[in-house]
Amino acid sequence: MRLLLFNLATDTNDPILGFTTRWIRALAKRVEFIHVITMRAGKVEVPGNVQVYSVGKEKGYGEPRRVLEFYRYLFQILRKDHVDVCFSHMIPIFTVLAAPVLRAKGIPIITWYAHRQVTLTLKLAHHLSDLMVSINEDSYPYRQNKLVSLGHGVDTDLFSPADTQPENPPLLLSVGRLSPIKDPMTLIEAVYLLRQRGYEIRCVLLGDAPERDRVYAEAVRQRVSELGLDKVVQFVGSVPNEQVVHWYRRCFAHLNCSPADHSLDKAVLEAMACGKPSLSSTLGFEETMGEQANLLLFKQKDAENLAEKLAALLKLSLAERERIGLYLRERVIKMHSLERLADKLVNIFVQQRR
Repeated sequence: MRLLLFNLATDTNDPILGFTTRWIRALAKRVEFIHVITMRAGKVEVPGNVQVYSVGKEKGYGEPRRVLEFYRYLFQILRKDHVDVCFSHMIPIFTVLAAPVLRAKGIPIITWYAHRQVTLTLKLAHHLSDLMVSINEDSYPYRQNKLVSLGHGVDTDLFSPADTQPENPPLLLSVGRLSPIKDPMTLIEAVYLLRQRGYEIRCVLLGDAPERDRVYAEAVRQRVSELGLDKVVQFVGSVPNEQVVHWYRRCFAHLNCSPADHSLDKAVLEAMACGKPSLSSTLGFEETMGEQANLLLFKQKDAENLAEKLAALLKLSLAERERIGLYLRERVIKMHSLERLADKLVNIFVQQRR
């Protein structure tokens, strides 16, 4: 099978989208060749049966130029090679642009989308795609008539436990951008409550703020100062995706404060894959957490409830937390591993191929 893949960013070092390179590698093991057209490229590390073409956002090209580059590469690929299936990952605009050409050639389009935002572009992509795929029904905000739920794709070889000495004082980690949707304020309030009750913990927030949330991020830092937590809470900023694993391995627990109805945040699953208890206020994690759901799910925007959950974890022995972590890792492998996702995607490609 020869695959055409549309990608938002192809860059191993991208702190948010670096994982897509691992998806490409996993698919490359299962198909003959992959042509990747990407909105932007950075450090490209792909096997020999993958060719990456960037439409040039990293070069500063404007939208009209990027559209021209997109069609130039699309027609070049279709002129020189046979393509069986198109997989569009988190870039519905490419689905819309390519659909008339691909439909004329009888090439099916499968579009992956996992985000809260419903746009006209997404609606068009939905109607022009043969199938829509996502993590689960809660992760796809538009019509369900074409949706296939596949789970996440966590590289459980990379995100894995390691023999490391526990941090002293214990380290609480939160991976995600400094945005209102991630609600770091509740985390900070819970850390303050724990410190007031005698728990000597530290906290690291790993991630940066997008430009639109700079004012909010500054308010978060100001709240840390107001509570006297400047030496307790550390803002690390963004790091390359593959380096995040070292932070997961250092923490006693990972924390995610996204809304109760939010899609499944990948960071929660990555921490679990590293054998760490990972708390969340997103109710969709209940199935993955299994028998540990009562311990790890907390009420959205409820710092008191979160502090209670963290205190319960801290009271457990190291051996007990490790047992919980290994249980959670097995759940991620079973339900959200990259190998599982890649197998499912290729099965869909085979079924849709005309």
